[in-house]
Amino acid sequence: MKLDVLDFEHNLEDNIWQLHRELAARTYRPDPYVSFYITDPKLRHIHKASVRDRVLHQAIYRVLYPIFDRHFIFDSYSSRRGKGTHRGVKRLADFARRLSGNYRKTTYCLKCDVRKFFDSVDQEILISLIEKRIFDEDLFRLIKTIIKSFSKASGKGLPLGNVTSQLFSNIYLNELDQFIKHQLKAKCYIRYCDDFAILDNNRQYLESLLEPIRCFLSEILKLDLHPNKVSIGKFCQGFDFLGYVVLPHHIVWRTGTQRRSFKKLSEKKKMLDDGLISEEKFDASLQSYLGILKHCNGHKIEKRIRESYN
Repeated sequence: MKLDVLDFEHNLEDNIWQLHRELAARTYRPDPYVSFYITDPKLRHIHKASVRDRVLHQAIYRVLYPIFDRHFIFDSYSSRRGKGTHRGVKRLADFARRLSGNYRKTTYCLKCDVRKFFDSVDQEILISLIEKRIFDEDLFRLIKTIIKSFSKASGKGLPLGNVTSQLFSNIYLNELDQFIKHQLKAKCYIRYCDDFAILDNNRQYLESLLEPIRCFLSEILKLDLHPNKVSIGKFCQGFDFLGYVVLPHHIVWRTGTQRRSFKKLSEKKKMLDDGLISEEKFDASLQSYLGILKHCNGHKIEKRIRESYN
């Protein structure tokens, strides 16, 4: 893939003009994807587009983002400007504090996960949602071409790796957001990609939401909840969300995330000792983990990291 980047950059102007001519003549066709696996921490199958196609994806993303983002709910936190995991976790903590009356009342959290979301997106449903807001025929045809350039099964799937897939996933799941907020009237609802949480003081109310959510996902979006990732927990036991555990009075780093982080730092330290990476690169990794700890009560972990990797 590095050779692909260098080749494109070497003849940058010619390649850009060639892409322009193909778009103007409506002869553009996406290149094949390069697939590989990463562990993050679970195994993920990534499909990476060519440099030429990624340039086009960025251009399309910049056009589509402002058109669709203003129609998303406030509490959608994935792949949006001014949002992200840390703000999502803080919002969950704010909801919990408010509902519990500053930690005095029992508060519950319903957590759900959409099963194999990116593999299961129905492309025709996604195209129909985009068609409602995109009226330029050439742009719409180009978007359809990109969506149809990949499939996990017949007419289904988005590639993990495209910047457009991040926006398309929000367009798709915005239908669920609107349903939960405006039809089910859930006040304390947060979604990050295909993970979402609803908070309330009434456990029975949260349990009553499950069936209509399942039906909406199945009938309208052709999706399913992950059977092993639906849970209702008490605030006093901690709400596990986006790599953190939100507890009364504080937020901590999830134990599994801590273990993986120390393992990765140990691997980086070995690479540094073996001369495979520079001190600057190791320090960049170290500072990124220390930066994460600023968003939770991680003073003890920070001290341990600094002592271990001084």
